[in-house]
Amino acid sequence: MTTIHPVLLSGGAGTRLWPLSRTAYPKQFLTLQGDHSLLQTTALRVCDPATFAPPLVVANTEHRFIVAEQLRAVGIEPAAILLEPAARGSAPAALAAALHLLAGDADAVLLLLAADHAMTRPQVFRDAVATALPAARGGRIVTFGISPSRPETSYGYILAGGAADRDVRPVSRFVEKPDAATAGTYLADGRYLWNSGNFLASAATLTREAARFAPDLLDGCRAALAGARSDLDFLRLGAEAYEGMRSVSIDVAIMERTETASVVACDPGWSDIGSFDALADALGRDADGNAAAGPVSQLDSHGTVAISHGPLIATLGLRNTVVVATEDAVLVADGDRVQEIRTVVDRLRAEGYGQVDGHAMVHRPWGSYRNLDMGDGFLVKQIRINPGGRLSLQTHAHRAEHWVVIEGRARVTLGPSADALEVVDLSAHQSIDIPLGWVHRLENATDVPVAIVEVQSGDMLSEEDIVRLDDVYGRSGSPR
Repeated sequence: MTTIHPVLLSGGAGTRLWPLSRTAYPKQFLTLQGDHSLLQTTALRVCDPATFAPPLVVANTEHRFIVAEQLRAVGIEPAAILLEPAARGSAPAALAAALHLLAGDADAVLLLLAADHAMTRPQVFRDAVATALPAARGGRIVTFGISPSRPETSYGYILAGGAADRDVRPVSRFVEKPDAATAGTYLADGRYLWNSGNFLASAATLTREAARFAPDLLDGCRAALAGARSDLDFLRLGAEAYEGMRSVSIDVAIMERTETASVVACDPGWSDIGSFDALADALGRDADGNAAAGPVSQLDSHGTVAISHGPLIATLGLRNTVVVATEDAVLVADGDRVQEIRTVVDRLRAEGYGQVDGHAMVHRPWGSYRNLDMGDGFLVKQIRINPGGRLSLQTHAHRAEHWVVIEGRARVTLGPSADALEVVDLSAHQSIDIPLGWVHRLENATDVPVAIVEVQSGDMLSEEDIVRLDDVYGRSGSPR
């Protein structure tokens, strides 16, 4: 059997799930079902080495360490992680992956997977991939149409042609998201399928069709790969060429125009979890139509979605309402208007609210930190360092710091200059001062997490007051 190369497209921002999903940590990295993030479950869905090669990931450069750490946590070593300098949609991402794989295998077959979708019956999907493989090897681009269970208005549709008893059918046309009445006619018709946005094709076919219908994208991706450079375990695509391309989906650029489009119908328990309605369905609703996650208590409420990643939510007498709480933001919305949350996000961004793009917990390649308290001239943080994690060797011009170890054993490198450094190991409840201007580094040389509380004092308490002298992650400048 031909080895299939999974390509995980991880460039989405998941705006419609704000405040859970944010630019700096979008929904593919969230654990919304089960024990793993959507990215992890997507990778685990296609990890059988008898059928699948190690995955190739295409991700935003700002998410590179999150991707690497999440895959490492589930024991998956990617074939490569291609870094997009800017989001340009699924078509450039797919073509960059196809060209990259073609360079090593002229017969490569790609399975393009959205990294932020869920499937409760993964074996059904893998069976559909096996069904589609001969057609893909024969020059077809095969998508996977989901057998609809309701007149859904938030998904695009595929009209399948040919005989209904064929496993692989030609696509007659792609249909944009319909209104409720039209969706009802699609469900009754029986030939319409939800468009899952996942595809199987040979790299040669994909690039050949791109040469016909999107030659500008193919040329741009070739230039971006020619200008790519290695950075640790990542491959950074050439910024000028990639950023110069138009932003477009593979559906619009190729699938809606090619004569090779085919579809396999399947029902793998799929959801794009693209809205709170979809997330509620994935979580499961009770007899009153309510869905909940986290510390939630609902009384006399119906058709309500309540999700908390922080404080207790108690509802009373709500109807068709969405309530979502995190540590630093709360969303309350009419359930009929959840598709408009992107508009709310745009407005909040225009009004300067930082909660639009980042969570209270900020992820770094070495671990994470969160701000606990701040005031005039001081800032208190909790910092967690993963086993083996190591912050940059750095100095500050505007602040002093005091560190208290609250968990694990921290290693501190400290001195008045880079030429006069000492190394000190601190256990829980021990502390150390970092004077203004001194060179310092914090690291975890153990195999268990380390946590400290950091108290900053000074006249600039931002991440911009960092000068890196050395960094194992290849970063420069700020933040740490």
